[in-house]
Amino acid sequence: MIVVTGAAGFIGSCLLSRLEKAGYLDLVAVDDFSNPIKNKNLEGKNLRQKVDRKEFFSWIESNHRFVQIIFHLGARTDTTEFKHEVFQELNVNYSKKVWNLCVEFGLPLIYASSAATYGLGELGFEDNHSVIKNLKPLNPYGESKNEFDNWALDQVTKPYFWSGLKFFNVYGPNEYHKGRMASVVFHAFNQITQTDGMKLFRSHNSDFRDGEQLRDFVYVKDVVDVCIYLLEHRKDSGLYNLGSGKACTFLDLTKATFMAMEKPENIDFIDTPEDIRDKYQYFTEANMTKLRSIGYSKPFHTLEEGISDYVKQYLLTGTYF
Repeated sequence: MIVVTGAAGFIGSCLLSRLEKAGYLDLVAVDDFSNPIKNKNLEGKNLRQKVDRKEFFSWIESNHRFVQIIFHLGARTDTTEFKHEVFQELNVNYSKKVWNLCVEFGLPLIYASSAATYGLGELGFEDNHSVIKNLKPLNPYGESKNEFDNWALDQVTKPYFWSGLKFFNVYGPNEYHKGRMASVVFHAFNQITQTDGMKLFRSHNSDFRDGEQLRDFVYVKDVVDVCIYLLEHRKDSGLYNLGSGKACTFLDLTKATFMAMEKPENIDFIDTPEDIRDKYQYFTEANMTKLRSIGYSKPFHTLEEGISDYVKQYLLTGTYF
């Protein structure tokens, strides 16, 4: 069995679809299944079992001998949540329990870290273990992810294979339930649909013109392809960046969305809210050398390719992956 926590979520549900496509059919979904909108991500999927996240630890005690690997993607990902205890419970303590069970029962583990650990990027965006302790995340979500990364690196006893994936700005199908935390592509599509235009934040940094703030946007289909590779590779444990490796501007993204929707460009700018200006990232770009060095050679979608596929195959029709 392959276990995926956070299975009803955005990346987790896409991973389940990709696993099915790759011929892995003995799949166990772990999540809080109380959100009917989120549960639509699982409709039509061939699952062996659904396990509530609160019952997962007792389930693994009874079923570990049948488990091949755990993908721990479940987490609280709201960057606007500032209650540290929420992240401590769901992102840190829960993850420690998953890790310790993998050690106890000899199970490989792939878990979700985040590029939010890099903060403003003062130390760059390189997945080098030596810099992890010095990173300065900008919010409790990023802090929780970095705390667990550091804890994992400090453990004397580790799963025989483990990997923490630092997801950059992931976009793609199955994020319909995410609300304000959905990708910029999703919000651009909806805003263009409703108003025939798109408003972007102005730049408040003299080094960047309006709309030319840069992010590493990565298509979710590339993310889950990397997950499959690591499932089958199972060596070279450690933390890995998972972005496209190429920063693109918000203008690039918006123009690609207009093009995919076959609508004329209509872009305007509004001030960045003052309460987030001092924590606003003007540049992120994943250094992908480490993942490439262990043999991952598949090319990533360009921003234009990813947005075209996302818009035409999913958003325009309300389809799920």
